Amino acid sequence: MRYIHMAALLLSLLLSSFSLAAQQGERLRPYILAEISQMPMVEKLDTVSAALQTAGFTIAGQYAPYSGATVLVVTHDTLRKQAAATQWGGYGAALRVALTQRDGMLQVSYTNPEWMGNVYRMTGNFSEMSALLQNTLGGEKTFGSGGGRTVDNLREYHYMMFMPYFDDQVELASYDTHQAALVAVEAGLAAEKGGVSKISRVDVMGKDEVLFNVAVTQGEGADAPVMQIIDQTDLRHTAHLPYDLLVSGNKVYMLHGKFRIAQSFPDLTMSTFMKISDAPDAIEQALKTAATQ
Repeated sequence: MRYIHMAALLLSLLLSSFSLAAQQGERLRPYILAEISQMPMVEKLDTVSAALQTAGFTIAGQYAPYSGATVLVVTHDTLRKQAAATQWGGYGAALRVALTQRDGMLQVSYTNPEWMGNVYRMTGNFSEMSALLQNTLGGEKTFGSGGGRTVDNLREYHYMMFMPYFDDQVELASYDTHQAALVAVEAGLAAEKGGVSKISRVDVMGKDEVLFNVAVTQGEGADAPVMQIIDQTDLRHTAHLPYDLLVSGNKVYMLHGKFRIAQSFPDLTMSTFMKISDAPDAIEQALKTAATQ
């Protein structure tokens, strides 16, 4: 019996190791298609919102960047706690759920928690949030990257050589205190300085860090014209929007545009990227104007 027990234990360890290796080798994609629906946008939006709230999510904001597209910024206590564990983890304190009309049908999709958690170098288990969203909204397939990316690749992700990484943060402004930074950002967004307005605010639990999701409506980096150029696949990447602005401590940051756009569109060709070559700098200037008192 002793040998049988040891053999069972060894088999269990081997299976666990195999499972871990499989997870480490799994190729992730940035979005999950929940379903393609025939429902009208307004009706489906109500259904999706109700399902999310029943499952424990909070809808922090809603954004219609252009005709036929609506994005819900959603958070969960688990996300807000998880975000506190790593530097700049606040970027992962919210996820985005998108409804996009295309060819007479409605695509319901959301950002993949496992992609987002790894590309933002967070700690913790992201599969539980993925399972919760899949049980709540559905999960027909992942999409957004033909070949996908491994966890190791995502945690060191950049578009190509000499392009920025996650930790190449752009510091937009600095204030004496965390509260002063929040007051300045709230005021700038309320005034829509730089053509930037507030979609949502999510406070990280147990840390002086706040995530703002914002709309960019003016200039070369404006949401609608940029998406019209880069979002042309059959399954739309609408949940790329809105952009992020992070108040961490007494400083205000944003992800470098060449990282933020690339991690949402990892298969974007260089020729298409060049068509929006002015967008990253324009987005940075717009968000800096909004964040600076």
